Amino acid sequence: MKHFIRALSGLLIFWLLFFTVERTIFLLWYTKTILRESIPFTELLNVYWYAFKLDLSTAAYILIVPVLLLSVQQFYRKKWISRVHTLYTAVVIILYSFIAVGEIGLFKEWNTKLSFKALLYLQRPDEVMNSVQTSDFIMLFSLVVLLSVCFIYLYIQFFHIEINNSKPKSHLSLRIVFITIAWMLLFVSIRGGLGEIPITASNSYFSKHHILNIAAVNPGYNIVFSILNHTNLSELEPFFKWPEEEALKMVKEMHEVPKDTTVRISWVERPNIVFILLESWPGDVIESLGGEPGITPQFKKLESEGLLFTNFFASGNRSQQGNASIFAGLPALPMTTLSDHPEKYAAVPSLVKALNSEGYYTSFYFGGQLIYGNLKSFLVSNEFDLIVEEDDFDVEMTRGKLGVHDEFVFERYAHDMQQMQQPFFSTVFTLSSHSPYDYPGERPIDWIKVEQKFVNSVHYTDRCLGNFFNEISESEIWENTLFLIMSDHSHLSYRSYPLVSFEYHRIPLLITGGALKDEFKGEKLEGIYSNHDIPATILKQLDLPANDYHWSRNMFNPYSPQFAFFELTDGFGWKRPYGELVKSVANNWYYKKNAPKDHLPLLEKEGQVYTQQLIREFLSY
Repeated sequence: MKHFIRALSGLLIFWLLFFTVERTIFLLWYTKTILRESIPFTELLNVYWYAFKLDLSTAAYILIVPVLLLSVQQFYRKKWISRVHTLYTAVVIILYSFIAVGEIGLFKEWNTKLSFKALLYLQRPDEVMNSVQTSDFIMLFSLVVLLSVCFIYLYIQFFHIEINNSKPKSHLSLRIVFITIAWMLLFVSIRGGLGEIPITASNSYFSKHHILNIAAVNPGYNIVFSILNHTNLSELEPFFKWPEEEALKMVKEMHEVPKDTTVRISWVERPNIVFILLESWPGDVIESLGGEPGITPQFKKLESEGLLFTNFFASGNRSQQGNASIFAGLPALPMTTLSDHPEKYAAVPSLVKALNSEGYYTSFYFGGQLIYGNLKSFLVSNEFDLIVEEDDFDVEMTRGKLGVHDEFVFERYAHDMQQMQQPFFSTVFTLSSHSPYDYPGERPIDWIKVEQKFVNSVHYTDRCLGNFFNEISESEIWENTLFLIMSDHSHLSYRSYPLVSFEYHRIPLLITGGALKDEFKGEKLEGIYSNHDIPATILKQLDLPANDYHWSRNMFNPYSPQFAFFELTDGFGWKRPYGELVKSVANNWYYKKNAPKDHLPLLEKEGQVYTQQLIREFLSY
């Protein structure tokens, strides 16, 4: 029995040590973020304390197979059983290393944990490879190899207990008792104790610093349950708190408009409409939105001839979500995205189809491959007259890992636009401000140290944007065209706003062009709106019905209600003029509460019912 006890206790120590090392590597990798947020050392140490119970539960799950093998060896001793045990441990070490290191790489880009939603992108490994800087990929892959080799060696040398073929000396009843106790302890550890409520990831949430909660939640535990939950709609149950009838009534009331009217911003009855969709631009790269001067000087120049929205937010965090919002008027969804469900495309409205039916020529330009994130299927379902992507550009044109650089896309776009049948509705989606930032030319911004590569890529796209407008403003189509310059979603930038904040989700929206009335040029609109409000706004400007876009508001109706929403994988953000709240529904954790105390209950209920009805409607499609 002593071999059984030594083996079991040794394995438990081994896995807890492995988790601790992985967590330490994560924290060391993001040392700059920790220092930037001025996190006290004592709070940093609390990561290990709050992680322990979930680590113990994760280790217990892993030990199910070893305990089974050790139990068998108490009655049937063969060397092949020990070999199976060693092989199993090695495989789990390798898999866990990939998960832990994958999360290290993902956090930089997504500011969240590795989840099933992220794993969907692995269906296109070539796209993932192209999105990662080569140096980062080499470092991360080397780290996987190093962790795997070191811990397999450590296990074999110090923790593996070889049980010989000799007949067990202890009495049969004693062996049965020890095995029974071992399985009971394993079950209690998996459950997280004898309490009434079993352990969940929320047990590791303890800090207002998002990165510490991310580090404390065991990545292996998180990804496995994310996968299991995705196959079961019970993962959405925490969002369904209010009776459906009451929630639906409240959401309708929140969208009610006392007077259906519109302030006309264009002197052209049927203007050409162009969306310039900027990859990942956050609000903090725009000087007028609180950014540092010099990052986007061309955008700054365009503001003098345009209308700038100062409280415009992205409801999601991925390009697929952004496109679903601006073309279908659908807010981003927790847990999933519209592009993951082609079977639901027909159930959502389409701004493209609406404008097609009004005689608009419609097109979409992108320098990369639209198969990324299944976006192409969504765009095709919208029935654009023309979709241009990387393969449609000259093979001799300079490219990066993701596709054609922005300057060349804008050159082609400016040429094609002047040949388009009018009126037209067209979108150009930029690329170069997406990792790996391998655009041509200099990187002049060296005074920003955090996300310097990203900020320089935005500066590059801004220069391309300026060149484009210098050309197109001299063309014949200028006077008949409205340009909406906006981001598809935000990105971690030098301000280091956390994902769980409205500061992070604020994005630019600037309307300009020769068709814009002079009275709006150089002005700012401070209303609180989101990117899914674009369709209703466009249709109302054209005096077309927008009843199908019930999640979308007319931003030029002075009576439109003021609010903004964004999704989290486990919750939501909700903003009103008097305050805001960000909550993890799944973990019952408040990331932020900023409103008068007497307003907080209503603020939370509004956000909850809005999210609830959005999910419920989507599931019904």
